[in-house]
Amino acid sequence: MIKSLFSKAERSKVIRIFLIVLIVLIFSLLVVGGSYYNRGAEWLSNKTNHVVNLPKTKEIPFHLGLDLRGGIHLIYEADLSQVASADRLNAMEGARDVIERRVNVFGVSEPLVQISGDSQLIVELAGIEDTNEAIKMIGETPLLEFKEEGSEKRELTEEEKNQLASYNAEAEKKAEEVLGKVLSNGDFAALAKEYSQDATKDNGGDLGWITESSDPETVKVIKDYKNGEFSKDLIKKTNGFELFKLEGTRIKANPFNDQEKEKEVKASHILICHNEIENADSCKNNISKDEAYKKIKELKDRATPKNFSELAKKNSTDSSSQSGGDLGWFGKDVMVKPFSDTVFSQQVGTISYIVETKFGYHLIYKEAEREIKEYNVRKIYIPIITEDDILEQQQNWKNTELTGKNLKRAVVQFNPNDNLPEVGLEFDEEGAEMFANVTERNVGKQVAIFLDNYTISAPRVNERITGGRAVISGNFGVQEAKLLAQRLNAGALPVPINLASQQVVEASLGTESLKASLKAGMIGFILVALFMILFYRFFGALAVFSLFIYGVVVLAVFKLLPVTLSLSGLAGFIFSIGIAVDANVLIFERLKEELAAGKPLDIAIRTSFERAWPSIRDGNLSTLLTCLILIWFSASVIKGFAIVLGFGILVSLVTSIFVTRNLINLFSGSWLEKRKWLLCNK
Repeated sequence: MIKSLFSKAERSKVIRIFLIVLIVLIFSLLVVGGSYYNRGAEWLSNKTNHVVNLPKTKEIPFHLGLDLRGGIHLIYEADLSQVASADRLNAMEGARDVIERRVNVFGVSEPLVQISGDSQLIVELAGIEDTNEAIKMIGETPLLEFKEEGSEKRELTEEEKNQLASYNAEAEKKAEEVLGKVLSNGDFAALAKEYSQDATKDNGGDLGWITESSDPETVKVIKDYKNGEFSKDLIKKTNGFELFKLEGTRIKANPFNDQEKEKEVKASHILICHNEIENADSCKNNISKDEAYKKIKELKDRATPKNFSELAKKNSTDSSSQSGGDLGWFGKDVMVKPFSDTVFSQQVGTISYIVETKFGYHLIYKEAEREIKEYNVRKIYIPIITEDDILEQQQNWKNTELTGKNLKRAVVQFNPNDNLPEVGLEFDEEGAEMFANVTERNVGKQVAIFLDNYTISAPRVNERITGGRAVISGNFGVQEAKLLAQRLNAGALPVPINLASQQVVEASLGTESLKASLKAGMIGFILVALFMILFYRFFGALAVFSLFIYGVVVLAVFKLLPVTLSLSGLAGFIFSIGIAVDANVLIFERLKEELAAGKPLDIAIRTSFERAWPSIRDGNLSTLLTCLILIWFSASVIKGFAIVLGFGILVSLVTSIFVTRNLINLFSGSWLEKRKWLLCNK
């Protein structure tokens, strides 16, 4: 039995820390080697005839950079000759933001767009194949437009018409195929899971229990079906093809009393509102409450089932007056309580007494009552596309005479009333006149601001705006307001950009380089491990285990953040392994000195860590400062190296001091004190 050199409390603390380290290690291993774990779990499941089924883990890929995945590296030179010195940084940041948004069109993984120097933009697109299209898209000048509401609807192009016809013909063909399988007694639920394209797909097309009031269109189709019956023909709607199957029917039970059945009524009403109701501004009558009561009382005396509809058309003050006060079928919980209590308690064919609600005074004519029938329905839905699906959202906007060339500047400012951030616009003289004309003819309407055909704001105009100044306000913070101002300035201060350099990186180069880097890293790790074990023996072995934990944790961090790995980044990772070892070497060399001085093992361990820490701290801090300088001032390749190295140093500080120390404390005991040959070489 190993006897500890430390107190029971210290020993308990060390064990707890060791368990935490093991948990972190297991989690990191699952992140890094998720695919290997899943394959192993599947192999074990197959070998045990699915008796042992280990849970699967999510597989998180590494984010590879340009030099490992392949793609293009572009350098653009911006022409700032027409931009004031004070606005140049703002203009460059705005241009960078526009390009980043354009790059996202390609679905690029971890694109890099950054400013280099005073006037250069570096763009790295990993995995891009159509280089010419990317260059064309990036190189366009930012376009700022002001648009007003319009009713014009453009015509589809011939290509779009062909696209629409082809898609819908294919959809109809698929729908006919599904219908054939249904008619051949195919499993409706299974077919819905395979072919349906709506939210019920995963549930086998199950719509649940529906009623005529909750889904009138579906009930209209299936209400005459027998249980188990399905559609014999395709049902074509404006948005697609549908097939239905009626699984069952029932009368809806009262949720508060299982012995009763829930009912619904068909009714009409006459409403007389007055100036004391909620939202009195919406009332057509500008009359008092007493006058409204007098009028409803007169109507009550005149109303009969035969003339009720006509009286509602002429006197009711709500939108149902157009249909003679008809409210259709509704359940008890649909209407406000006084109205609902009255109509559900009165006899069919009668007109109620005067009912007061928050909307005014009502007369209610109860036309019919019935138990609520529920239908359990499944549906298969195959969508088609329409012209509106193809036409762009901008079809409802039309250009004005005002464009970005008339905008002098956009600045972030704060509203003096609520201190919320907003963006102030300032137009030139010509733009000020144009803006006044645009706002004058759009009072009460929206005027939209488009940047690169993308709506960034669509404020409503309250009055004609003169003076060449405007404000864009909204629910955004300072950073969002700053970003919006940058986008506007990018269009307002056109920054022409010219392609200065273009380099295509083949994926094969990255693959070979990756293999070579990983091979070098493995060889380096093995050599370092051998060195540590040969020179520092037992403690060296513990340091190697700590180094293994360090490597796994760092790789897990790279996946989770995620950090884009390039060749330079891998070099930084391998270099950080050496730095992690360096900390252990300092500690163990100090430990050798303490043991040589004849100190007991527990005191020597404590002293060695305490005395080695200042050197480790200063060395790592100086390296971290260098990394920060490289990250701040350097370009992509060097920056990637610095970022990965910086992460590695931070993790190595934890593993070399925290993990290694606790491993030594855990395994150090009187048995090790008696086996001096396991200690460091003297």
